[in-house]
Amino acid sequence: MAVDFSCMSPGDYDAVIELWRTAEGIGLSDADSQEAIARYLQRNPGLSFIARDAGRMVGAALCGHDGRRGYLHHLAVARSHRYRGVGTALVDRCLAALRAAGIPKCHLFVFQQNPGGQAFWQRSGWQKREDLVLMSRNL
Repeated sequence: MAVDFSCMSPGDYDAVIELWRTAEGIGLSDADSQEAIARYLQRNPGLSFIARDAGRMVGAALCGHDGRRGYLHHLAVARSHRYRGVGTALVDRCLAALRAAGIPKCHLFVFQQNPGGQAFWQRSGWQKREDLVLMSRNL
């Protein structure tokens, strides 16, 4: 396996969104439109990463920060490349980029109905927070 990692760019959108659409546990919305992702990448340069194998998109992680906390969104790895370290390598790159930007802590969101995702994050040293409730509001 010769997986190549690079920063995500707006030009990667079509391949990334297809990967996200086919990955279980990823929830997509209007916030994931091509224009919205391009804005996110522009606001958070060098923080999101992709993985390709022989030119095929096999992994992606969207990452950014608000100036004090980092956020990981939509980590996905193609079934063909799971359990080979691709997800961990993407996360490591995101976290290193956040550290380089001076961000000391990162949060992520996992659906309750995604036990595989929760298990991945817990194996990777992330802790489930029982003291917080996520609240959202459409604007």
